[in-house]
Amino acid sequence: DYTQPGAYFVTIVAKDRQCLFGEIVDGAMGLSEAGEMIDTTWRELSEHYPGVASHDHIVMPSHVHCIIVLTHVADAVGAGPCARPVSNDATPGQPQGAAPTPISLPDVVHRSKSLTNSRYRHGIAACGWTPFRGTVWQRNYHDRVIRSDAELVRVREYIADNPRRWPGDPERPRDG
Repeated sequence: DYTQPGAYFVTIVAKDRQCLFGEIVDGAMGLSEAGEMIDTTWRELSEHYPGVASHDHIVMPSHVHCIIVLTHVADAVGAGPCARPVSNDATPGQPQGAAPTPISLPDVVHRSKSLTNSRYRHGIAACGWTPFRGTVWQRNYHDRVIRSDAELVRVREYIADNPRRWPGDPERPRDG
């Protein structure tokens, strides 16, 4: 159930694994302007979505690794499937006000991909960033529930070490 509070390890990949977000130099990630935008968007995630936090993350040339933490399931976006009828004399059995609607991991990823896609399109028009066809992201994403403190430590190390491992990554585009 991807609406439950917890930590999730997520990888989002650029369409066709294009290297749009920067390059690895001496084992460190050097962000392009587009990569800086992606990084900023991930840092601001909790400002846009209460109950959602982006912890460790790294923007790589062709993908993003991040830890998304759902701290609670409520996202005050108005009445929805969780609205509960409240009985009172004025309006018996009718929903009263906006009830919190759960935000799920897929919602967070979809919204983040949409926002960064829109900002990237603006960067193409305004700054001459490398264009793409369709959308900047692949259709799906990879996720895994982080179930223990030990696993959280391993995921954090994987994220931090990712730029150093880039040259030997079998999924790395050969032009990246």
